[in-house]
Amino acid sequence: MLTVVSDTHATEDHRLEGRTLEAVREANLVVHAGDFYTETVLDAFYEEADTLRAVYGNNDDSATRERLPEERVVEYAGIRFAVTHRRRGGATALALFGRERDADAVIFGHSHRPTFDDSGAIPLLNPGSHAQPRGNRPAHAELERVEDTESPVLAGRLVTPDGEVFERFRIPTASP
Repeated sequence: MLTVVSDTHATEDHRLEGRTLEAVREANLVVHAGDFYTETVLDAFYEEADTLRAVYGNNDDSATRERLPEERVVEYAGIRFAVTHRRRGGATALALFGRERDADAVIFGHSHRPTFDDSGAIPLLNPGSHAQPRGNRPAHAELERVEDTESPVLAGRLVTPDGEVFERFRIPTASP
C-alpha cells in the first residue's frame, strides 16, 4: 500500500493517530508532500514509515530543507508520481509540473484540502492534512494496486484518522 500525507505542521512529533498512523505503519511506501515544520517531525516520520519519500514545504525549517528536495518523482505499482508541496498557478501549473516529469499523476499539499481531481490532463491528488485541517476534514490518502480484468489500476481512497473513507478514486497504471 502507498500512503500519502501532507501538512503536518508540528514542532515535536508526527501527530499521526488512528487510521492515519496505522496506514503509515502498514505502507510499503509513504509519500509526504511537505510542511513537517521541523527536523524533529521529519525524524518522527522516518521512525514510523518503512520507506518515506518526502519533499519540503514552504513552512519547513532550514534543517528539513537541507535534507529534502523541493520536488521529486516517485514510482509505485507502475504509476509515476510527480511530488511537490505547491505550485503557483493552480491545477494548470500542477498538470504542467507533472507532464514535464513524464508523470502519470501529481501529488501535492499546501491547501490542507483533501482532493482527487482527474478532470484535467493529469490526475491531481492532495491528501489534505491529517493534523491541521484548517476547516477541512483531517485526512490522508491510501492507494493499492488492484488487478482488474481489463488492466491493473491503483485504487485510492481519502480517509480520516477515524477511519472514515469519504472518497474513492482510481488511477490507471501506465502499463499492465
